[in-house]
Amino acid sequence: MRIITGFARGTKLLTPEGEDTRPTSEKVKEAIFSAIQFEIPGRLVLDLFAGSGQMALEALSRGAEKATIVDNAKRPIELIKENAKKTRLMDKCVIVNSDWKDFLNHAKPGYNLVFLDPPYKAGILDEALTKLAEKNLLGGDAIVICESDIESLPKKEFSAEKSRKNYRYGRTYVTVIKF
Repeated sequence: MRIITGFARGTKLLTPEGEDTRPTSEKVKEAIFSAIQFEIPGRLVLDLFAGSGQMALEALSRGAEKATIVDNAKRPIELIKENAKKTRLMDKCVIVNSDWKDFLNHAKPGYNLVFLDPPYKAGILDEALTKLAEKNLLGGDAIVICESDIESLPKKEFSAEKSRKNYRYGRTYVTVIKF
């Protein structure tokens, strides 16, 4: 796994081992960033179920302003810190070891690029989206990118939505919601 383009282009990233983390494949990551490439500069990023932090770091490498990277497990947090140092993007990162619900309950608003890739079997994607909306954590012209399988596709729609598109890459589904 590596940073595809931008400031940290080509930097190889560390990934958590084991079956608890399912990193986004290079193919899916490249497709996501191709879809939003002109909308990244200056964004405030939230990577909520971060794993290795690759999505937030890719966004920073492409010009996002700042990223909050959240995971609830200690080992991924250590890897995220190492990856942020390797990419020389640590100064643009806030790395938080927290449960996603606790984090959202105490977060400050303003995120306008959000990555949500929770464990598929947990079935919490709609709950996380609802919490983001209820807590008014999304800034202007926000883009929320959700990764899921067919069973956990986000179903809830929000009145503030401007558009929603679903893409399929093998067993992985990517939903891009613009607010």
